[in-house]
Amino acid sequence: MRIDERLSWLERFGAAIDRHCDDLVALIRDETGKCSWEALASEILPLRASIQWHLRHAPSVLASQRIPGKPWWLLGQSHRVVRVPVGRVAIIATWNYPVQLLGIQIVQSVIAGNTTVVKPSEHAPRSQGLLLRIAAQDIGAGALTRTAATRVAGERLLDSERFDHVIFTGSTEVGRSVARRAAETLTPTTLELSGCDSAFVLAGADLSLAAKSIWQAVVLNAGQTCMAPRRIIVESAVYRAFLAHLAPLVAGAKPMRLISVAAAERMDACVQSAIAQGGHSLSGVAESAVADRVRPIAVFDCPLTCDLAVGNHFSPAVAIVRAEDLTSASAIHCSYAKHLCVSVYASRSQTNQLAADCAFIAQLRAGSVTFNDSIIPTAHPGASISGTGESGWGSTRGTAGLLALTRPVTVSRTNRWIRIPVGEPDPGAQRFLARILGVPMSRKAWSKG
Repeated sequence: MRIDERLSWLERFGAAIDRHCDDLVALIRDETGKCSWEALASEILPLRASIQWHLRHAPSVLASQRIPGKPWWLLGQSHRVVRVPVGRVAIIATWNYPVQLLGIQIVQSVIAGNTTVVKPSEHAPRSQGLLLRIAAQDIGAGALTRTAATRVAGERLLDSERFDHVIFTGSTEVGRSVARRAAETLTPTTLELSGCDSAFVLAGADLSLAAKSIWQAVVLNAGQTCMAPRRIIVESAVYRAFLAHLAPLVAGAKPMRLISVAAAERMDACVQSAIAQGGHSLSGVAESAVADRVRPIAVFDCPLTCDLAVGNHFSPAVAIVRAEDLTSASAIHCSYAKHLCVSVYASRSQTNQLAADCAFIAQLRAGSVTFNDSIIPTAHPGASISGTGESGWGSTRGTAGLLALTRPVTVSRTNRWIRIPVGEPDPGAQRFLARILGVPMSRKAWSKG
């Protein structure tokens, strides 16, 4: 399809999402346990925003670009970079945001001009099935297809078919397996893996705001968000005061449903291990899971090496650790292997200073850094998500994610009449060129040919 045809499809896709909104919300609620409002706010609205962003900005992002800075000795030539589709893209979908994440990945793959094959998540087959049926309408035969929503289907897809790019969203462990399979055929991959990142609370921060924003991020989608903070690193000067602001929020938390009993048991194990090693429940209790239901919890004075602080879970639990200052807090954060999204809470002046400090931003090794907020700013449809280390590689969403699903081709044209002469110049012409270019070679060297 031409770009105008793909944009027309995107308009129809957006309109169809609106028409099927109630059905999508109901399926998301049934499969993931989200309430209707959370399904609408965290799934449908971000997808519609992304559709609108691509309708407005994709043509310019994908447009060919002139390469500036041509040297004078390439007189008569023009150079441009043209973006072409990578070809055939496989998307292995995740379940925690089944419509938002998969929907945006489909949008980017199709708008870039690729043929797309989707392996839906085994935990969200109905909501993603409806999304795929909506997306496949009027798109052209074979442009968007799907496999069965089973783990075996995903393994078979990578083992038996050839792709030009693979997108996977999920755990680090499965991401490694996907990377190994793709490496056998030198297939490029985008791996959006778990973050298990930090929230910094520095002296001078608005502690009430920090507590509310961080806790909201901890319990969003029952903690099943890759960019949710798994540890809160608090400067010693405000450590006790911050705990006082956070405690009533934790105490008032209601039980939440996780995706599986195994996920709930994993949270239990991490919490109990942290407490056994000297941590303390901020609410004063640590309730055991009931089947797949858990009560959100915060554990303070956590040992840095316990599984809760490391973030070896996918649930509404957070470790709170103390740091003497920003340098110590950064060192604690960097001691962990996964980095996706970091949030920093500080005074206005310190926020301005740190946000402009490229060395500090680079030190965090994250793909997203938010100041005085958590997760919500990353929903900007033009913002990309990029992990480092065990949080994966490559970019999804925004300009970087769209460009990642294209291939840059350098196209040059040479004027028929104004062009560089073919062959080696005579000695006199060589000496003339040497003087113009400032090449420090003797007359004798240039005359040898």
